[in-house]
Amino acid sequence: MRRFGLIGHPLGHSFSQAYFNEKFTNEHLDCIYQNFDLESIGLLGKLVSENPDLKGLNITIPYKEAVLPFLDELDETANEVKAVNTVKVLNNGKLKGFNTDVIGFEETLASLPFSKNISSFVERKAIILGTGGASKAVQYVLHKHSIEFQTVSRNSRRGDLTYKMLTPEIVKDRLLIVNTTPLGTHPNMDEAPYLPYETITPNHTLIDLIYNPEETLFLRRGKQQGALTINGLTMLYAQAEASWKIWNTNL
Repeated sequence: MRRFGLIGHPLGHSFSQAYFNEKFTNEHLDCIYQNFDLESIGLLGKLVSENPDLKGLNITIPYKEAVLPFLDELDETANEVKAVNTVKVLNNGKLKGFNTDVIGFEETLASLPFSKNISSFVERKAIILGTGGASKAVQYVLHKHSIEFQTVSRNSRRGDLTYKMLTPEIVKDRLLIVNTTPLGTHPNMDEAPYLPYETITPNHTLIDLIYNPEETLFLRRGKQQGALTINGLTMLYAQAEASWKIWNTNL
């Protein structure tokens, strides 16, 4: 049997375990996927040593950046992004990091209807809410597609803007808004990032990387203003399948 899993803290919101185990059952694969709720990323080495049949891991909040010092290798994209959400346990026991969030977010952009395709945003800046590991993958993709963006953080030293600086004028002129923060994740579904939501128009597109719940308060408020809204399910499935491909490829 081959073992795979997810590490993060906490993990109650994640669908990954159910997704992969259903896949394994449907495809008659001798595999199991488990949640490993680690209170410290420093426990990663112990986890790997205690599970010799472990072949791969997904990484979620808050360890997508913190995991880097515990890896032996990074692939080219993960090295550029400086964040990892997929780890392959190599045959020699070493750990190699990848970033399939990049693939997942590209799939999300590709799913936009023609009237809201990527070229719609090239001349208008985007806003990325949050500056963590998921944000870094989004930044990488937007830069790749020549979409200018500003990041927003509670800490002025981490982002281009703070939430207090998000004026109606700024939001009005940036037609793509991506939430990479955990605000609104189950069970805290009454939370949403601060925005002057009244400024959002039908020309805007709001993407939330959260998929549980399927419609966050952030997306609901955007929809009330007529904006196109997209949740994180497309990204979840695309990055999961990309992880599976990595785990089954000889490197």
